Amino acid sequence: MTRARARWAAALGLLLVINTLSGDRLCWAAPATSSDTTVPPFAVVELFTSEGCASCPSADWLLGRILAEALRRHERLFPLAFHVDYWNSHGWTDPFSDPQSTRRQQAYAQIFPARGVYTPQMVVNGTVEFVGSDWWKARAVLTKAMETPGRVAVTVHVKKLTAGAPLQIHYEIPAAPAGAVLHLALVERGLVQQVVRGENAGRLLHHENVVRLFETVPLSKGGSGEVTLFVPAGVTLARTAVIGYVQDPKTLVILGADGVDVVPAA
Repeated sequence: MTRARARWAAALGLLLVINTLSGDRLCWAAPATSSDTTVPPFAVVELFTSEGCASCPSADWLLGRILAEALRRHERLFPLAFHVDYWNSHGWTDPFSDPQSTRRQQAYAQIFPARGVYTPQMVVNGTVEFVGSDWWKARAVLTKAMETPGRVAVTVHVKKLTAGAPLQIHYEIPAAPAGAVLHLALVERGLVQQVVRGENAGRLLHHENVVRLFETVPLSKGGSGEVTLFVPAGVTLARTAVIGYVQDPKTLVILGADGVDVVPAA
């Protein structure tokens, strides 16, 4: 363990019960209902990372700790790991990388021009960005986010689950602003990868909530609908969840979110 990781582990030890993630199941808090006067607080944590980046494993580790804490406290906190592809020319091709993730990060760079595009980068609710391995910053930003009511109630669930068939996702968004979009991310947890080349050569990397599929749906003002998700080859459904979040495509502010396990916990 490096000194930096030791410091992070010690800091997390003040608040977390550290355990392995292999047996954890996603357990989301109850979504807002029509009787709620406010939308519950939430935090969408987008990490832009790469297996080719030597600075990224510590951020991947931190995202896993954030997920573990969300599970333990049953909070509406939704981590997503977007693996970018611009590190692939540096000696190692990240098997989870996607040019779509790179384009998403480039869009944020237009909102946060002072920092530009870099890894590891965390963006919370589309409003704050920081170095993805900075635990103290993450703690402060997430604490504030989880004290702030959401603006749009979002509910997603898996309508139909048939072996070998696409996923049928139903969503309900009673009051989405005109022009907003719904992002649906299929995330997979518990991934392990042995890196043999590049900056992380010889390292065994662990990943949580890796984005394996990302679809965007334009929204009318409120309402509900269904989306078909075609699961990529090699994805283990028992380790997946669908995270849905509403975003203003101009400001990139995230207005509300929900998540659900694809395979319900026993």
